[in-house]
Amino acid sequence: MNRRFTLDGSDALEQHLSEVCNLVADGIRSFVPLSKLQGIALAGGYGRGEGGVLRSDDGDHPYNDLEFFVFIQGSLWKNEKQYQPLLIELGERLTPIAGIEVEFKIISASSFRRAKPSMFYYDLIMGHRWLVGDDGLLKDCQHHQDSSRIPLHEVTRLLFNRCSGLLFAKSRLQQTHFSTADADFVYRNIAKAQLALGDADLAAKGKYHWSCLERHQRLEAEDAIRYHHAKGVEFKLHPHRSLYSKKELHILHDEISALAESCFLRIESQRLSKVFSSAKEYAASKINKCPEQPIWKNILHHVRLRQLKRITRHPREALLHQLCEGLWSTGQVNITEYLKLWHRFN
Repeated sequence: MNRRFTLDGSDALEQHLSEVCNLVADGIRSFVPLSKLQGIALAGGYGRGEGGVLRSDDGDHPYNDLEFFVFIQGSLWKNEKQYQPLLIELGERLTPIAGIEVEFKIISASSFRRAKPSMFYYDLIMGHRWLVGDDGLLKDCQHHQDSSRIPLHEVTRLLFNRCSGLLFAKSRLQQTHFSTADADFVYRNIAKAQLALGDADLAAKGKYHWSCLERHQRLEAEDAIRYHHAKGVEFKLHPHRSLYSKKELHILHDEISALAESCFLRIESQRLSKVFSSAKEYAASKINKCPEQPIWKNILHHVRLRQLKRITRHPREALLHQLCEGLWSTGQVNITEYLKLWHRFN
């Protein structure tokens, strides 16, 4: 168990996070029977001991989301139906107290053991903090401990999410009215993309590591990627409000977007065994962008969405195409509709 939530946060911040974790554990115990509750693990940066510290005149504050895995014995489908609404309600109640978003994911020890390797599960197993339970729950999960087994479609997913953040930031930059909150939103998403470009490079080479500090030490990429990755690590550990003007953010956004396009096309060319020279060419290609997804699940997604176009393809493929058109080409994207689908398939 990590003894700290952050690398250098104040004692008051550490105590605050510990108290929030106690409230989480008590809240979950109030509606999940102890006979079914296998464990509660804090994942993410705070679970790994590298949570963000937002410093201000009145002390240190948390910044990143608190991400909890709730291990419940039994059917995942039944547990989600029964307990997810209660967890959402608990998260909404605790978020104002924590000062950051409190989120939950239901899983079971058996389903975790059966799950295929992923970046998300690798980060969880390599760095977490138990509120309930212990590492005995993770027995026979060695396949999640080897970062070289993270598949390339997971790297694509990382870039998809962070580049989507750049797309949302671009939408804010195009607004006539640009507030300090907009500036913070834009800068935060740029910083996440800065970190992701280096992380994607490492993961594609089988060299990813759970610690962002260690990842930067391992990174052997072009100077621009290393420079921006260092900036991303700095922001992850010590986030701060944006001090940039809208014009300066525009320039930085353009620079990171160009690097992101190059990285995205390189990874996708490697993953799909087809060279893509531009985002426009990628979006126009009819090759299946999500071949790892079974057709029956794709059809089910489309039925639920009540969409009958390209029903054998995963909905994320359409989002990837829209991302290319909206971020790296001159196409127009309905951000509201994109965001709604992105929340479901990110």
